[in-house]
Amino acid sequence: METEYLYESITEYDIDESKHYDMKLEGAKRLILAGYEGEKIRVRLGSNTFSTLQNDFKVKIDDIRKRIDIDVKRKNGATEAMAKSEIDIFVQIPVQYIDKIECEAHAETVEIRSIECENMEFGVKTTNLILENVVGSVEVDCNLDMEIMCDSLNGEIAINQVSATSKIHVPKEAIFQAVAKGIGTSISYEKAGQQVERFDAPEADNVIELNGIKSELIVCIG
Repeated sequence: METEYLYESITEYDIDESKHYDMKLEGAKRLILAGYEGEKIRVRLGSNTFSTLQNDFKVKIDDIRKRIDIDVKRKNGATEAMAKSEIDIFVQIPVQYIDKIECEAHAETVEIRSIECENMEFGVKTTNLILENVVGSVEVDCNLDMEIMCDSLNGEIAINQVSATSKIHVPKEAIFQAVAKGIGTSISYEKAGQQVERFDAPEADNVIELNGIKSELIVCIG
């Protein structure tokens, strides 16, 4: 989280109770959303090339009862194409004050780290999704082909796609059940790059679920 940039902006807001976080972050090259042991929500934008970053991007945080709305807006003619090639967004949320998370973002890479939450929804346009030390229920809406990297499975991952083929990489020791729902969806399995027979455990507590239309999910280990 402490990557150094030539140009950056930081916006912070004090949190003192559990909140529903609703984030609309628009475009970025990389989005990192992480839980941490603190008392503030912290939004940091960084770039090594976008010298007018502080003037051209505005972070707005609204506290509405039990909900925190976070919006990253472009100004002064800054385009989404610029943001997706030159801007990284880091969002840190106090782990003790997480009730629900909703996030919309367009980024080449989306990383979710060190978060425990029973209700997480991500509406993203990304080709690379990283889930590291994530516990709870994660729902991902994305119609692009994704590479999903999971360092562990602790809960449920639901992937909603239309006409897409994605891969989810899980640890070889992971115990989970895989469920395909929707219309024309299918799940297949790979070990060391070779297609193999189904290796999930149908009665497992951890769940990988594919929803949508005409989509395929490949579960990979090794």
